Amino acid sequence: MIPLLAIGGAAAVAGVGLSAAGEVQQSRAAKSQAESQAAILEFNARVAGREAASQEAAAAFAQKRQSKEAARTRSALLAGLGASGVVVSEGTPLMIEAAQAEELELENLLIGFEGRVGAERARSQAQLDRLQAQRFRQAGVSARQAGTIGAGATLLSGFGGLTLQGASFAKNSGDE
Repeated sequence: MIPLLAIGGAAAVAGVGLSAAGEVQQSRAAKSQAESQAAILEFNARVAGREAASQEAAAAFAQKRQSKEAARTRSALLAGLGASGVVVSEGTPLMIEAAQAEELELENLLIGFEGRVGAERARSQAQLDRLQAQRFRQAGVSARQAGTIGAGATLLSGFGGLTLQGASFAKNSGDE
């Protein structure tokens, strides 16, 4: 009878140990998964940062190109007005040239604005990705701590229950 009892006791102890080990392993897996998510988000943040720089550079290039095109447009306008014999420094021709210059400048400013907005959007996404990565890392740490605490609780409650069962068995065996 005692060998069966010893085997049962050993199996119960092994079960408690395996349950605790399972909780620790599960917490390690959760932490690892959280770290993977965080790494992906950090990568996305770096990509978004490069996107911001790229948008700014593209906008600066587009502004320079538009500025050169605007100068050519204004020169062509003035040449056309001058060729027609109109005095371009006064009256309607001057107003036309001023309106054209204003329109071209607004176009240039709009290009710059759109570039800054796109770059800021990318920077905001990068910041959001970094914050989410930080949240995942913290969740991983919390999962690991919870698994360790859960494993400890499993060990304590399991061994406590086995001790009570052993005491109850010893008391009942002594009565016979």
